Amino acid sequence: MYIHQRKDWPNFTWDADKISPLLGAVRHNQGKILGQMQALGFKLQEETMLKALTLDVVKTSQIEGEQLNPEQVRSSIARRLGIEIAGAVPAERSVEGIVEMLLDATQSYAKPLTAERLFDWHAALFPTGRSGMYKINVGAWRDDVMQVTSGPMGKEKIHFEAPPATKVPAEMQQFLGWMETDQGIDPVIKAAIAHLWFVTIHPFDDGNGRIARAIADLQLARADQSPQRFYSMSAQIQAERNKYYDILENTQKGELDITPWLEWFLDCLMHSMAQTDEVVSKTLIRAKFWETHKETQLNVRQQKILHLLLDDFFGVLNVSKYAKINKTSTDTALRDIQDLMQKDILEQEGKGRSTSYRLK
Repeated sequence: MYIHQRKDWPNFTWDADKISPLLGAVRHNQGKILGQMQALGFKLQEETMLKALTLDVVKTSQIEGEQLNPEQVRSSIARRLGIEIAGAVPAERSVEGIVEMLLDATQSYAKPLTAERLFDWHAALFPTGRSGMYKINVGAWRDDVMQVTSGPMGKEKIHFEAPPATKVPAEMQQFLGWMETDQGIDPVIKAAIAHLWFVTIHPFDDGNGRIARAIADLQLARADQSPQRFYSMSAQIQAERNKYYDILENTQKGELDITPWLEWFLDCLMHSMAQTDEVVSKTLIRAKFWETHKETQLNVRQQKILHLLLDDFFGVLNVSKYAKINKTSTDTALRDIQDLMQKDILEQEGKGRSTSYRLK
């Protein structure tokens, strides 16, 4: 029996004695992070928030197996928030859609969450009306059976079956009413419940996981009473992807006591907050770099590479990788790199085929 088939669904219960210490630690960290950010100043706050939001968009898509271009995501967010950045690039429609959804969730967190708003989010995620090769209902509740499966076709393992499509409108009406009513539940706990409740209803043909995480982000923004996001829950969920699916499946096949789910959610949130110190450190390094080189003449290709090197560049930088990233010739790449070395920005490591470059 699935949790939504229980007689008292959706009257969730939990062990407050187990949850209270975790919730207290999360609330303490929230206050600490907001205090840190206020001490940084406006420009560095912008940089940190841009980093966190970019990570959130990229990672929530990775959880579903979709790889987005981080520079496109960053550029799209910066443009929509009015943040000036060097090396901005145009973004594909698929990137713009998920950015639209996440920014609407976090920047307009105080607006009521309605069916129409969720339909807008869903339409933004699937602008072509298709998920891959398959046509889906866009901006409307699903009208068919919804199962979460794995394994080859014909030998699928069913991990979960959502409520019948005929029940979805009533289920969602109840959920949305709960979201906009004060039950005296701590807003962070409400974010955890909202994530679980929505993804259990699974009201859309596709995109339910991404929308569930956007709803959790919206509720966490309500908990902070701020549109500024300085930590990424989705990045931590991606890091704990197997645990995430395991606890979700176990909870959806369990009783209405969701203590283990809340423990996992709060622990995951704590880990995501712990990454903020690293994000702040990188932001400070990045800000110092651009302040040092604010008068340095750099072309668009060089700016793009430097942004990558200052973030989370994977592997080592060599001429061929520079050329591939910028879609240019190796001759042009080499000239750009040599220019950056002359400007005392890059330094060479190794020789011959092992030659690579790094920031000085």
